[in-house]
Amino acid sequence: MTLRERGTITTVCLIRHGETDWNAQGKLQGKTDIPLNNTGRKQAEECGSFLNADDYDVLIYSPLQRAKETATIINRHLGLPFIEMDDFKERSFGDAEGMTIEERFQVYPDKQFPHQEEREGFKKRVMTGLEKVTQQFPKQRILLVAHGAVINVILSELSNGEVGSGITKLMNGCISNVQFQDQTWKVHNYNQIEHLS
Repeated sequence: MTLRERGTITTVCLIRHGETDWNAQGKLQGKTDIPLNNTGRKQAEECGSFLNADDYDVLIYSPLQRAKETATIINRHLGLPFIEMDDFKERSFGDAEGMTIEERFQVYPDKQFPHQEEREGFKKRVMTGLEKVTQQFPKQRILLVAHGAVINVILSELSNGEVGSGITKLMNGCISNVQFQDQTWKVHNYNQIEHLS
């Protein structure tokens, strides 16, 4: 990207938090506040080493500790303004949180988890957050550290369902890039993991 182009678009680099023990065990986390494990901390370090501070203006993160810790480790490398936003918390999966895929399939084969955050409400919350970011930081370059379902709903909405929710399995520590130009969002790339060992 040239300097001339830089000021004409808003870019958001989406980073999924590093691994937790529940990720490693295949357990659904949702709003349950699980910390990173050592693999997750290493993934965050690798993200921080890979990213260049000159390419970004601000780092925004979900307040759940796995995202906040990932963002904190990354920001040791970058030294960016550091902002917490509730809009990008993971979706609550209600009674299914803490269950493995096998357990969820046995108990809730229809995937209707009691007390989960409704999909439409979740989508609205996340996309409202993205709208706030573009209004607060117009034509800036934003790093956003969040969660699998959050990033997938953004990718799904911006690609009209071509990628994202139900289609794309995002790896811990992966990078996806979206751009807002001429009043239109575009998915530039997604689930990039070349920086991870």
